Amino acid sequence: MAKFRRKTCIVLLLFILFIFSLMMGLKMLRPNKAAFGDPFGLDLLPEIRQTHLVKTFDSQKSDKINSETNSKNLKSVEITMKPSKGSEPYPEERPPLNYYLHVFYYSWYGNPQFDGKYIHWNHPILKHWDLRITKKYPQGTHNPPDDIGSSFYPELGSYSSRDPSVIETHMKQMYSASIGVLALSWYPPDSNDENGDATDYLVPTILDKAHKYNLKVTFHIEPYKNRDDQNMYKNVKYIIDKYGNHPAFYRYKTKNGNALPMFYVYDSYITAPEKWANLLTSSGSQSIRNSPYDALFIALLVENKHRYEILRGGFDGIYTYFATNGFTYGSSYENWAKLKYFCDQFNLMFIPSVGPGYIDTSIRPWNTQNTRNRINGKYYETALNAALQAHPSVISITSFNEWHEGTQIEKAIPKRTRNTVYLDYRPHKPSLYLELTRKWSEKYSKERATYALDHQLPVS
Repeated sequence: MAKFRRKTCIVLLLFILFIFSLMMGLKMLRPNKAAFGDPFGLDLLPEIRQTHLVKTFDSQKSDKINSETNSKNLKSVEITMKPSKGSEPYPEERPPLNYYLHVFYYSWYGNPQFDGKYIHWNHPILKHWDLRITKKYPQGTHNPPDDIGSSFYPELGSYSSRDPSVIETHMKQMYSASIGVLALSWYPPDSNDENGDATDYLVPTILDKAHKYNLKVTFHIEPYKNRDDQNMYKNVKYIIDKYGNHPAFYRYKTKNGNALPMFYVYDSYITAPEKWANLLTSSGSQSIRNSPYDALFIALLVENKHRYEILRGGFDGIYTYFATNGFTYGSSYENWAKLKYFCDQFNLMFIPSVGPGYIDTSIRPWNTQNTRNRINGKYYETALNAALQAHPSVISITSFNEWHEGTQIEKAIPKRTRNTVYLDYRPHKPSLYLELTRKWSEKYSKERATYALDHQLPVS
């Protein structure tokens, strides 16, 4: 009996030594830069990983961490997994931002907590111009928070653009993607899009949060009611007077050394070129040229014929906005080399717009022909590659957070409700499109340096 006990003790001791050796071996296999010292294999279990990160972060605040994770409180939704609210790095951990890479940004979202109601998440289902087609599809509006006007669902939920923590998280995400400039959708004070509220009062907060991450802010002038050359002059003056001295206000250094603000002008073609010429040519009756409010004005090119209208209007460049290859002449990659050649001939800036995909059937259910599948990031990379081949002055991204049209690069998560299964970025992480943007931002920065001999630099 005693002999049996000795054997049992020896076997047990050997087993313990084996387990100890195995654990030490696994520890040695862990990468030296494993985030927060994660135990080996823990990241295979998403829910456990999130809990671990929250606990260990509190005990290691003073450590320097080379990690993309910065966990915050999790919100519960009807899915089995949700990444942390903020998983961006500290500013010193990223390469320099690319100020030639701009992203279109929308601050028109609202929820009851911050705005007393849902704004834009409850977007109406738009009617087709043919009543017979309209009758084939659902009518009414979306019903947040589970039913929103988007085919994807944000990691931050049905957020408010007024929420300072949301604005900060957005700036962190842009920073993590090496984006240098956000082009803010803008309506004049006391004006708004037909589905939203006024948003100009948010600009100071957006500028402050952007500056914290070394981002710059330019303005995407929307087609507000009765927009013309006269009130456009007043609104440009308002923007520059009110925001022009902020360190995050974007300026672009031209070939002749002038540092000028930049304004994207959405749907510029709906105003006659003669009207624009009053504002944008030196001989115009409302000329803004060579004044304290002179700037670079970038027109939207939709059709091929718009090229010469843009020239006659006195614009400084063109952009293409739409993230749907083949939808318009301007948004078709095959035309970008020709458009760049045209711009070079007439000393215009060429700014192609790239996007990760397109799907707006949550608000335009009849528009399936314009859906562009993301193909796990391949669509986006194809667009970015086409843009780089054109050697553009700037590249714009459509969009950071235009959720209605499914062009967002902001983080999206899996979500399923009783009536809806939202699209997501799986099998990749919610940060897929931010990571792809960073990859191509660095590539663009290197390639641009080889052909931009004019050294046109953005300035503070």
